[in-house]
Amino acid sequence: GYGSDIDKAMEIINDLLNKDSRVLAEPERKVAVAELADSSVNIIVRPWAKAEDYWGVFFDFQKNCKEAFDAAGIEIPFPQTVVHMNKLEA
Repeated sequence: GYGSDIDKAMEIINDLLNKDSRVLAEPERKVAVAELADSSVNIIVRPWAKAEDYWGVFFDFQKNCKEAFDAAGIEIPFPQTVVHMNKLEA
């Protein structure tokens, strides 16, 4: 979310990738801000793994990232719309 610490979020992501022995050192992974979206700051995470480890890395990272963000108070926002209503005088 826009109110969360982006550097802390990226640090958590890198720590999770460093702890997973299935993530390869080469080629170099990519963790970067991809977009300043309507409801969120979107971060891309592109680690490399052996083909047979891909889905395990993918699914485990999703779960571990959510849990680590929750523990650190980093918000994962959902799309929302704010509607302002004005009262018309008759």
